Amino acid sequence: MSTDTDISRAVAEQFVDRLGQQDQDGIQELFAPEIDWHVPGSDRLPWTGRRTRREDVAPYFTTMWPHYVPGKSQVVRERTIVEGGDVMLLATFSHTIAASGKRFTTPAALHLVIEDGRIVRMHLYEDTLIVDQAFHGDGTD
Repeated sequence: MSTDTDISRAVAEQFVDRLGQQDQDGIQELFAPEIDWHVPGSDRLPWTGRRTRREDVAPYFTTMWPHYVPGKSQVVRERTIVEGGDVMLLATFSHTIAASGKRFTTPAALHLVIEDGRIVRMHLYEDTLIVDQAFHGDGTD
């Protein structure tokens, strides 16, 4: 019998694999129809701190931001922390900048909340230490 932790780990691993393959349809399959979505940034940006449809998620990850080359962003998982339906993916995000062609790499983390085998909440953080602390009750989330 699978536990919530086993299911959450499997969903998180599929998510990272599909991100690496730029598989928009596969990414969308992992999300509930509506998700809680938070990415640091301006409140004017459409992906920041709101409820959103899963159809918005895959284009965000596969095209990223306008100054990055679409299809050239990569996510490399460094560590996965799973506790029940909560998953913290500590990762390195790597992008190609359109204007210069240079690679830009930054640490980041994804906090996924998984229910019934689907991602229902996702927060993206750009500071893995803050995320690690938040996940273990030492910060805010």
